Amino acid sequence: MNINDFARRKVAGDKVSMVTCYDYWSAQFLNQSDVDTLLVGDSLAMVMHGFPSTVHATVDMMATHVAAVRRGAPNKFIVGDMPFMQARYSHDVALQGVSELMRAGSNAIKIEGAAGQLDLMAHVVESGVPVMGHLGLTPQSVEAFGGHKVQGRAEAAAEKILADAKALEQAGCFALVLECIPQMLGRKITQALSIPTIGIGAGPFTDGQVLVLQDLLGMQADFKPKFLRHYMNGHQALSEAVNHFHSDVTSGAFPNCQEVYQ
Repeated sequence: MNINDFARRKVAGDKVSMVTCYDYWSAQFLNQSDVDTLLVGDSLAMVMHGFPSTVHATVDMMATHVAAVRRGAPNKFIVGDMPFMQARYSHDVALQGVSELMRAGSNAIKIEGAAGQLDLMAHVVESGVPVMGHLGLTPQSVEAFGGHKVQGRAEAAAEKILADAKALEQAGCFALVLECIPQMLGRKITQALSIPTIGIGAGPFTDGQVLVLQDLLGMQADFKPKFLRHYMNGHQALSEAVNHFHSDVTSGAFPNCQEVYQ
């Protein structure tokens, strides 16, 4: 998959699959999967580092994880998240962050929101860096939203998201993530744009879907927002495996004669 394939998929009506991952181990696995593209999301601040929100991600943190994912998945198209506030500084500071993420191994950069940063996004694109947009529930703005809430339910809010989507396309974005919006708004935006949309809680009418690897594997049994489908009970499987190991160790069943050096 390369940057031109996104537009081709849109025209052909072929869906794009994207999985969010953060480390070398999971990237190795995904590199051998059928998944089209990988996102190194700033949600790693929460999933990998235990922070309460994505605002704690930094450029250095993002670059470290992008580099790990690139080493594990040399054959995948990788999108790296611009962390909180990085796109709100001067063009020079923002471009320094973009450069670090690209040098770490990103093929493209994802930037949340539209208002106040369209000029920067256009400048990044003109500098030769593909930019993916992100509208709807943008986690970096969760404090402004008053929590993780569906966006675009009211007519005025929906029209604003649609207008922002068109503005991002005009600024040169090659694709757009739509998060936690009503499905008919997702459909309306997808039909209005010539660039592909990738949904997470945006319904079935977008041009693709993205989920976090740990989420789709069901690694947190108590985390089940409406949009999430668990493709396995990873929490139970992992717990059973670790407890089995513990049982074998305490009973003396591990290691056996085939698992020792004579």
